[in-house]
Amino acid sequence: MKFQEIQKLIQLLADSNVSELNIKEGEFEITIQTDKVTQQVVVSAPSAPAAIPVAAATPAPAPAAAEAPVEKAPSKEKAKEAALGSVQQKSPMIGTFYRKTGPDKPAFVKIGDTVKKGDVICIIEAMKLFNEIESDHDGVITKILVDDASPVEFGQPLFLIDQA
Repeated sequence: MKFQEIQKLIQLLADSNVSELNIKEGEFEITIQTDKVTQQVVVSAPSAPAAIPVAAATPAPAPAAAEAPVEKAPSKEKAKEAALGSVQQKSPMIGTFYRKTGPDKPAFVKIGDTVKKGDVICIIEAMKLFNEIESDHDGVITKILVDDASPVEFGQPLFLIDQA
């Protein structure tokens, strides 16, 4: 199974009400589990490690208490962004976020740049592959939410784009 196929499965699972998916093809087996607190992917193959965690699993009571105050602040911020016509460009995968192709190269975009849907705005490295991330929206970059060379999670906001 290819990495992009696994990404699509994770996205489909995140968008659905299903909390667990198991697939077995020959010696390759993958289990994808999601819930509101954590997301975990376990992959096993003969020559690969037995498990690849996507997010650290924690006991249910502790995250529930920690998540309650955190969710209130983003909802206010999302309402403010919606009122201003801003949208979030989210990470389509897990990996390392890069704003430019090399240390001596210019950044793909900076605050104030106008982007069109399909323009390359950053790179995410995953499993030694550098994936060009294209804008999902037309607009102006108003905020860069991730530092260069930082790890990112699936669905994590990377940029704010003002569509007004």
